[in-house]
Amino acid sequence: MQSFDFTTLTAVCNELRETWIPSRVEQVYQRDRNTISIALRTLKGRGWLEVSWHPQAARLHIGSPPPRVPDTFTFSQQLVSQLNGLALVKVETIAAWERVVDLQFARRPGEDAVYHIYIEIMGKYSNVVLTNAKNEIITTAHQVNQQQSSVRTVLTGQMYEAPPSMTNTIPSLNESFERWHERVSLVPGALKKQLLKNYRGLSPMLIQSMLVAANIDLDATTDKLNTLEWEKFFQRWQEWLHRVEANQFEPVYLESGYTVLGWGGIKKANSTQELLNDYYTTEFNQLIFSQLRHQLTQKLNNLLEKLRQKANTFKERLAQSERADEYRYYADLLMAYLHEWAPGMDKITLDDFETGKPVTIPLEPDKNAVINAQMLYKQHQKLKRARGAVEPLLADVEAEIEYLEQVEAAVSQIESYSTSEDLETLEEIRDELVSQKYLEDTGYRSRSNDKSKDINFRRFQTPGGLEVLIGRNNRQNDQLTFRFANDYDLWFHTQEIPGSHVLLRLQAGNVPDEVDLQHTANLAAYYSRARQSEQVPVVYTQPKHVYKPKGAKPGIAIYKNERIIWGQPQKIR
Repeated sequence: MQSFDFTTLTAVCNELRETWIPSRVEQVYQRDRNTISIALRTLKGRGWLEVSWHPQAARLHIGSPPPRVPDTFTFSQQLVSQLNGLALVKVETIAAWERVVDLQFARRPGEDAVYHIYIEIMGKYSNVVLTNAKNEIITTAHQVNQQQSSVRTVLTGQMYEAPPSMTNTIPSLNESFERWHERVSLVPGALKKQLLKNYRGLSPMLIQSMLVAANIDLDATTDKLNTLEWEKFFQRWQEWLHRVEANQFEPVYLESGYTVLGWGGIKKANSTQELLNDYYTTEFNQLIFSQLRHQLTQKLNNLLEKLRQKANTFKERLAQSERADEYRYYADLLMAYLHEWAPGMDKITLDDFETGKPVTIPLEPDKNAVINAQMLYKQHQKLKRARGAVEPLLADVEAEIEYLEQVEAAVSQIESYSTSEDLETLEEIRDELVSQKYLEDTGYRSRSNDKSKDINFRRFQTPGGLEVLIGRNNRQNDQLTFRFANDYDLWFHTQEIPGSHVLLRLQAGNVPDEVDLQHTANLAAYYSRARQSEQVPVVYTQPKHVYKPKGAKPGIAIYKNERIIWGQPQKIR
């Protein structure tokens, strides 16, 4: 993830001063353990200043509104109790070429600040600190005691001290080419490394942008550059310093990342705030998506493995219970031929009642024939009772397996992150598993209570122009089948194979042709567990013939009056 360097910080602060000073604080919301959003109101509108002390992506910029769910963090509550209703009057860096920003809050514009928020962007040591006008620390994102740092402590009640300044050189427009060249090339090595070692305010991405703009190899070393290349690079160096000093920025998207200097851009952004919000939102969504998908996949695999083992155990017990009648037969035979028994026998061979064929019965040698027969009768009763007890247990386990395989199929269909909808789909699956008690999540907040939330089904068109809707997870499957479907639609699902619910939308009087039916069946097969197969049986029927059993888990449905068509998932690729 690209670091939030000094150049980006300068561009952000410049835009904040132009657009959001002064502004009134209306709310403080903590999105997660590393990020807060401060609601700011100006005469032109409202925005959310996002402040993060994330170890890989500490930053500040105007971001998206936070979700409408309760905020349970104490840090944000402490901030809002002090800052609510105050005016943000200044945004300043506390020292030259240092990534520490001072947000100053006063009772009204033009008055002295009564509170400061210091945002320290320092990688894994990043922090956010609230102080009063005397610089006494009121609260902090995380406190740092003497055991954690011998350099500087950050504790409630003590005076705020700025982080120690960096020791390398401050870049300057007044520095001559000769002095700059001498400093960078004194020790032979990679140009990137030497620049980072000698000067403040640089980042790997900034240097890479300079190298690209100067048409110099990214892996260039100081001992291999010729005079012309040194001069071209110094021109970019000077251009960078001039832009920072004059606050002349051009935010653009790169193929991988961003820059506020315009070099190598593939698309312009409307503002630095928009650029940063888009970039970091996407990066964090991708990170959360990967972690959540791994968590869900691992959890489902473990659950299904245990349930399948349990099902096999029940099946073995049922197989044993099928011998119940055999034990009664042995007991009857033994009681009929008591005179054939002799003490010490561990087995006895007797003639079958009907066929006369010999039947061998195992015996307990230390017990007589009557007791052996009684033991066989008891075993018969035990196995008979076991069958009645095990059958419903097996049915419950198999229903659980069917449900979790349906969830597993939904997760497997979302192979990689493309849009925020992919992450939302996984979050809904996680929430569903929490609500079904398969996952523990103390921070769980049900999405189902948000009635206004639009459901973003997968949408396709058949060759005949008919719309096809496909559920992304069990929540969407239920909504699609039991809320959105009308009497004229056709409902598709793979036969006895976990997969998505699929709806072919039709109007009154519309009759789909074979091509449309086949295409919809292909989609149903593709969005199922049988995606890799050549042909998959798919059933379709009218939605009025699809039912949800009482007490069934999400996504489970039964149907009747179905027809079968063979889907070909490979044709969807």
